[in-house]
Amino acid sequence: MMESDVRKNLQLIESDLSGFSARLLPVSKTFPVERILPAYEAGYKDFGENKVQEIMAKKEELPSDIRWHLIGHLQSNKVKYIAPFIYMIHSVDSEKLLTEINKQAEKCNRVIPCLLQVFIATEESKFGWSPDELLAWYQTDGPARFPFISIQGLMGMASNSPHEAQVRKEFRSLKTLFDQLKSYDALPNSKMKELSMGMSGDFRIACEEGSTLVRMGTAVFGTR
Repeated sequence: MMESDVRKNLQLIESDLSGFSARLLPVSKTFPVERILPAYEAGYKDFGENKVQEIMAKKEELPSDIRWHLIGHLQSNKVKYIAPFIYMIHSVDSEKLLTEINKQAEKCNRVIPCLLQVFIATEESKFGWSPDELLAWYQTDGPARFPFISIQGLMGMASNSPHEAQVRKEFRSLKTLFDQLKSYDALPNSKMKELSMGMSGDFRIACEEGSTLVRMGTAVFGTR
């Protein structure tokens, strides 16, 4: 893909998003540095990656002011590698993982922004808290136990389904939970600001249901 194609794709997506409150997070996973640079030069400083190893490699090759977002499943034993610099972790799917992020953040003397990943889909292959589990955790002041984490919202992935009604229902359920958890914003270490939902195939539905951040790779960079 040519540099001009990436810029053109970004303009099209920006036009699609213009009527909504959602921002674009370009997902650069598996794309080479030369495809990412045109997006950076077009003004994008935030990029999403799935794997710790890939972030570590790209971080060395790309400009130092890029804000890296980890959006893929994160294993506890990998947290220490990204804790010094990661801008946000979207895929915090358990209290066990929160505990490790908090520990590594304390070692780095920083607070790490995180989104809690909620399981809203029908596929068993996806990760995340159940809505009931997360509500119960908030009711017992769960976030207060993690002073080196700033919970900034929720992330979710809808089912990979051709049925729009199913996808819409799942996104709507996540927005409902997001609104419920906003009532706990007085708790330490948590403020519901970001609702990260929607990808290249379903971002319009996600925007209509209240997404603040859409994660798009192929729509920006072309086919992998």
